[in-house]
Amino acid sequence: MDSVEYLFSLEKFGIKFGLANIRALCAALGQPQNEFRSVLIAGTNGKGSVTAMVDRGLRAAGLHVGRYTSPHLIHLEERFAIDGQPVSRATLVEAIDRVRGHVESLLASGALEAPPTFFEVTTAMAFDMFRRAEVEFAVLEVGLGGRLDSTNCVEPIAAAITSIAFDHEQYLGHTLAEIATEKAGVMRAGIPVVIGPLDPEARAAVAAAGAAAGAWLVDAMDGVIVGAGTAAYPSSITVKTPTRDYGRLRPGLRGAHQIPNAIVALRLLEELSRTVPVSPDAIVAGLSDVEWRGRLQLVETAGGRKVLLDAAHNPAGAAALSAYLTQEFPPLPLVFGAMRDKDASEMLRILLPAASMLVVTEPGNARARPAAELAALARSIAPGCRIEVEPDPMTALDRAWNEQSVICAAGSIFLIGDLLNGLDARRNRP
Repeated sequence: MDSVEYLFSLEKFGIKFGLANIRALCAALGQPQNEFRSVLIAGTNGKGSVTAMVDRGLRAAGLHVGRYTSPHLIHLEERFAIDGQPVSRATLVEAIDRVRGHVESLLASGALEAPPTFFEVTTAMAFDMFRRAEVEFAVLEVGLGGRLDSTNCVEPIAAAITSIAFDHEQYLGHTLAEIATEKAGVMRAGIPVVIGPLDPEARAAVAAAGAAAGAWLVDAMDGVIVGAGTAAYPSSITVKTPTRDYGRLRPGLRGAHQIPNAIVALRLLEELSRTVPVSPDAIVAGLSDVEWRGRLQLVETAGGRKVLLDAAHNPAGAAALSAYLTQEFPPLPLVFGAMRDKDASEMLRILLPAASMLVVTEPGNARARPAAELAALARSIAPGCRIEVEPDPMTALDRAWNEQSVICAAGSIFLIGDLLNGLDARRNRP
């Protein structure tokens, strides 16, 4: 089994909460996570976008930065970026082999009671690659929850909790308070933790956890004045915080839901600027010059057809997408695919009013929900909606394009990755 096959073979071990395995791996690697300063970004939605903005802001300040995110859209290397660029395949394979060797030794000695998961190994790989690249900072997107997530073996100098909503209830709990408490596990004594807009129940749980941990909580919106765009610059905003007036800027990521994410990133960069040379210009660059594929990304094909791709994979994400579609477009054909463990019923209920018709499909993932099941679900929710079934994602796009030249695709990060890969292949076809 080659290196990459080995890594993906670990997916069979699923999701496992706990820090024992990652701590054993880090000890075997010589504690690479202690060789750079870390920032942890937790939350239900928006954590990837905030991670990207904070990474961009630190790089704009001239710092040498590693970024760890999940999942990847197309290539595994995307999870591990150094100075904004994914690592090379050779660097990736070398890291897999190093960690694999330690895994085998630890299992043989009994230091690991069970094989590590895919995410535990990729997290160890990230720390190892960042140390070898001699990064100064690592911006780490928490995978699931926070308290027992593998990324939480670092000692961060700052953190953020972007949002709290229902997702992964089987692991995190069935109330917002339970979910919030898990995510609040990234807090540490004395560090700033920037909090995005939260439901009162989640906010109370985070505040209690922050007080218990001795963290310094910063309400992202407290004292912040955000102004709307103008007729000349409709996608711009003005931002004034308690310490700075940033004037008019244009966020690099589309959608009203990205404005709170941008403010979380801005306030986190402000907190970091207390001890790190991050200028106001660098902070503005973090918000304006950021790129994050698959988040309200409008892709135009050679034939002039367009698809709005959005990795809305839970009800809160679907609500943000629906609001954007309602504001910016007439009803569009919607291509939709979801994982079995997601609340597809609620997502469809939210999205279907903004759709002119629906094409259900299946992401290329073992956890994908069959298109026929999704179609039956959609028909029960919206009996009058025209619904077509096409398991192949790219063929599903073509079906939707038969209706209109501008369409939308959403429902799963894995679906967006499949579509981006397929669109790239068509673009590069001789």
